[in-house]
Amino acid sequence: MYVAVKGGEAAINEAHKLLAEERRGDKAVPELSTTQIDEQLSLAVDRVMTEGSLFDRKLAALAIKQARGDLIEAIFLIRAYRTTLPRFGSSIPVDTAEMGIRRRISATFKDIPGGQILGPTFDYTHRLLDFKLAAEEGSDSEAPHVGNADLSATDALLDDAMPRVVDLLGHEGLIEEERPAEDDAEVGDLTREPMSFPVDRDIRLQNLARGDEGFLLALGYSTQRGYGRSHPFAGEIRLGEVAVEFIPEDLGFPIEIGELTLTECQMVNQFKGSAEAPPQFTRGYGLSFGHCERKVIAMALVDRALKGRALGEAVEGPAQDEEFVMEHSDNIQATGFVEHLKLPHYVDFQSELELVRKMRRKATDMSAESADDEIVEAAE
Repeated sequence: MYVAVKGGEAAINEAHKLLAEERRGDKAVPELSTTQIDEQLSLAVDRVMTEGSLFDRKLAALAIKQARGDLIEAIFLIRAYRTTLPRFGSSIPVDTAEMGIRRRISATFKDIPGGQILGPTFDYTHRLLDFKLAAEEGSDSEAPHVGNADLSATDALLDDAMPRVVDLLGHEGLIEEERPAEDDAEVGDLTREPMSFPVDRDIRLQNLARGDEGFLLALGYSTQRGYGRSHPFAGEIRLGEVAVEFIPEDLGFPIEIGELTLTECQMVNQFKGSAEAPPQFTRGYGLSFGHCERKVIAMALVDRALKGRALGEAVEGPAQDEEFVMEHSDNIQATGFVEHLKLPHYVDFQSELELVRKMRRKATDMSAESADDEIVEAAE
């Protein structure tokens, strides 16, 4: 507890009231609804769900509103709520090969089975402020159509046969093979068991999925600037909906319990080979709730970097250091350590203050004695 003085509780209560007033803002301005946040700030909602480890758009939107747009605070709220939920089992692993595609691109092949689907992306925008958006505030008019675009026609163009691009390399044996664990193998749970190093890849991927996007982005960037053996290609990035299936004990067969929007990235990276493996491509993997493209790309870069030690590569950069990455990727833990410094530390500081004063007095006394010795030597 950091209630340091009498009356601290009353001051905290008043601070909460002031926070509520600041959150609401000018009451002459219409209040922002959680539905508006979900529909119009959807990428922020997606990030909060991913790093909060809870797929619930309404709750993520509520957390963003409560946190006044502070996404890390919103993630904290979602994680805290998540701990109150009962857990009744694990779903069957989702099959992203059966994803209902909204966006699907590859930087490795121009022509891929099913085609490149650009979908919703900032990639080709000019990054210029669109002042028409401000002029349209309060208008319920629909956004203008671009050219003769027709969504139903676009949907009709999508090919159901959209195999994973990296599987094309797999058929030739040009990329490392990744086999799923045995059916009865237990998958670790980072939220229930503390980490102990070294960790298996299931825990590592959980850690990266919950990790701070900015931290992973910086680490991924570092691997491309020489702090790690990396020459990556985006094998495939896909966004869409996948079915979630669960096997109830009383039924014994899988039933579909819902649908998730996911973003997946498979990164392809060159590997020169070793005594155990021939020259081939290796993989980096990223997966998130919603549309979090930057996050999954960074996650895939770091996942591949963390394979370096197992592949016999020299660990040369921080992104290749498993313990460094996993111990510092969580923004909630980082926030707790960093922001606790603004809370009262009066007793600790007073003890350090007295220690520094004693050290200074001792240093002054020693200087005075040294000066007296010099005077005596000079007189002799």
